[in-house]
Amino acid sequence: MNAWFGVLFDVPATSFGAASAGVGRADLPGYLIALAVGGLGAGLLLLTRGLAGYRRATRIGDISTSKVAGLAAGEVRVTGRIDAAELLLTSPLQSRPCVYYRATVDEDRGQERHRVLAEERAVGFRIRDASGEIRVFPRGARWAVPEVFDEHTGLMRDEPPGLELRTGSAIAPAVLDRDAAVAELLTVHGGNDPGQGDLLAAAGGFRGSLAGSGGLLAAGEWRARHYREARLEPGIAVTVVGMAIPFGQLPDPSGADALLDEFDPTAALGDPEIAADLAEARAAGTLETAPEEAWGNAAIPGFGIGRPTRSPELDPAAAPLPIATAAEAARAERTFEIDPETLILAAAPDVPLLVAAGAPDQAVTREQDRFLLGLLGAILAIGSAVVLAYSLTGGFGS
Repeated sequence: MNAWFGVLFDVPATSFGAASAGVGRADLPGYLIALAVGGLGAGLLLLTRGLAGYRRATRIGDISTSKVAGLAAGEVRVTGRIDAAELLLTSPLQSRPCVYYRATVDEDRGQERHRVLAEERAVGFRIRDASGEIRVFPRGARWAVPEVFDEHTGLMRDEPPGLELRTGSAIAPAVLDRDAAVAELLTVHGGNDPGQGDLLAAAGGFRGSLAGSGGLLAAGEWRARHYREARLEPGIAVTVVGMAIPFGQLPDPSGADALLDEFDPTAALGDPEIAADLAEARAAGTLETAPEEAWGNAAIPGFGIGRPTRSPELDPAAAPLPIATAAEAARAERTFEIDPETLILAAAPDVPLLVAAGAPDQAVTREQDRFLLGLLGAILAIGSAVVLAYSLTGGFGS
């Protein structure tokens, strides 16, 4: 190797060897070795993310956009605006209604950083373009959604502007009836008060859950936090690449309408004891087969979410519920009833569902930028590996 350097730079090989022979592992300061190890890890992480971005950009860019009204069964790309279906989520850090969110909170404790929150959820939604709308079932989806909130606590121990921690349920009906809407408008939602101490340890709702995950602080104690949240809200542009299939061919409509197993009502069927009980009930003929028989009033569209479309069976002492008007009934039927032949978007075993924020060109550009950053990460990893090799071998000439 020394001979090659001598040829390239017109330096005698013996001189180069003599110079390099005296350079050993001890000549590199420890902090440079630590930086090289960190650079290698960071570079490989950036490279991995960059390659994932390249795959997403390729997949989005290789398929042309189809109009909803002209869809045929198969892999398609659809772009349009998000419409809510039956339910909406409330994001944890900014309390915004959305159909998908990803939120993290990292906390610095001395020289260490701890993740005190990592939460990701989605519910089914619709995409509307100029020709019509189509329902999206997000089970198994891959999400290319940039962060819309990325803030730190301030130097004066103040919480960042825009932070509005969720205090109630994460799930809400997508369409409120008039009385519920009026009540929501008249409800005063308090903001974060820096003088209240540890906001995340406040009692109740999401704040209490953060405290339970390791965020509980002693009185007067303060730790720097990094808040990040990505989400998809109704009305924004989105691009979806996935399989268009008839709703009747969807294996599990209830489970496919959520991102995680915690929302899947059939997840417990994998328990051997529950499966045995169901088999016994099925053999005895006591297992209900129709939703109306199994769920009772819950099978009535609009019951519990708005106004029921027909009279439910109530206890005689209960107050009667107002029945939906014809317009409300039609809206409930559109919301809760899907014809088996209606095309929907979902994941297939060999075709994953990809949901990307923005129009196709925006999504592709964003993922290409991620790929370029990954190439820089590769350069960083190579440089760090060279420094580590130098330190471990005692120099390039040995």
